Amino acid sequence: MSTTTMPSARPPSRLARLIPEPPVTCIEDLRRLAERRVPRMFYDYADSGSYTEGTYRANSQDFAQIKLRQRVAVNMEGRSLASTMVGQPVAMPVALAPTGLTGMQHADGEILAARAARRAGVPFTLSTMSICSIEDVAAEAGPGFWFQLYVMRDRDFIGRLIDRAERAGCSALVLTLDLQILGQRHKDIKNGLSTPPKPTIRNLVNLATKPRWCLAMLGTERRTFGNIVGHAKGVTDLSSLSAWTAEQFDPSLDWDDVRRIRDRWGGKLILKGILDVEDAERAAESGADALIVSNHGGRQLDGALSSIAALPEIAAAVGDRIEILFDGGIRSGQDVIKALALGAKGTFIGRAFLYGLGANGEAGVTQCLDIIRKELDTTMAMCGLRDVREVDGRIVARSPYRAEPRPAAPRPAAELRAVPMAEAARR
Repeated sequence: MSTTTMPSARPPSRLARLIPEPPVTCIEDLRRLAERRVPRMFYDYADSGSYTEGTYRANSQDFAQIKLRQRVAVNMEGRSLASTMVGQPVAMPVALAPTGLTGMQHADGEILAARAARRAGVPFTLSTMSICSIEDVAAEAGPGFWFQLYVMRDRDFIGRLIDRAERAGCSALVLTLDLQILGQRHKDIKNGLSTPPKPTIRNLVNLATKPRWCLAMLGTERRTFGNIVGHAKGVTDLSSLSAWTAEQFDPSLDWDDVRRIRDRWGGKLILKGILDVEDAERAAESGADALIVSNHGGRQLDGALSSIAALPEIAAAVGDRIEILFDGGIRSGQDVIKALALGAKGTFIGRAFLYGLGANGEAGVTQCLDIIRKELDTTMAMCGLRDVREVDGRIVARSPYRAEPRPAAPRPAAELRAVPMAEAARR
């Protein structure tokens, strides 16, 4: 994005400066601010799903169906949210999820989010499709710096990415399994999503209404995919990058590839994108350290189960063999505790921290994490517990999800149907 195509960023009017912003009390407040401050194509990229967006909406809406048990007259002093995720200490069982184009929600977004995560004592996961490179973020991240890997057809490039993550000190590799082919996101097509934005009339008009974003972006040189440009064979500029990404996601990815990547990496391996018990069984057999129950934020298979609906059955089936982590729809500390109650050992937040980043940069991510932490702590206390590691199905009063016995052998395809998921309160 050159300065010649960027509209002038005017400071707020005197009247706007006299009217203070209302206090931020919840993640929804951050979402509203981000919607105002981030260019439309990048806000829509973060806050949308594939096709009808049914699964995207269900990810957050289905949490409301889970009701908690309120307990009284119990000692609530000395509470602790400290836990571990894949053996690593965390201040609370929450990590920042890998999200593409984070550096387009706010300039240097991955670096800012990593700083906020380091101060909060939680892991930050960098996406392969980040704007800031592995090396950029490594200079600012704390010990909980994880790297998320997409498998591309260019396996030599993938090998070098793994080596770069190791040299950068990443303590876990998150291998995404549910993006072999891309689900269609209608808003991205309609907005003409690109990075940086193309200087069309529509984009320039929209950018003119986002002065904070423009000023911040003018101050950085990080405006394209830092892990790819200059590293992948034949990708030296934006035009060659577009052609490369269009053909690189590998539909042939299989469990043999997972094992090869595990052996090449050699460290903690987390498999992301598990939504079915049979796949969870394969994950448990793969030698990975953890799996993430996730439907890619509702951005892939529209009509799939929400992550929270799929979680209990997967936890019941393999939770004693592999660590169960959770991603999808978390917008509050109450959502975190519900995921823990239904079988997760730890959780990831994606859109929630992106809202904070878009709303107020690094300070906004810190606000997001503070909100999640305070809500989690308060909810845990009101459920009668003082240690987050003690959270389990006993705190659930009612849930529509319950585990059903799996058939002894796979059923014919014609008989396959979606079944209700697990109710942790009955386990």
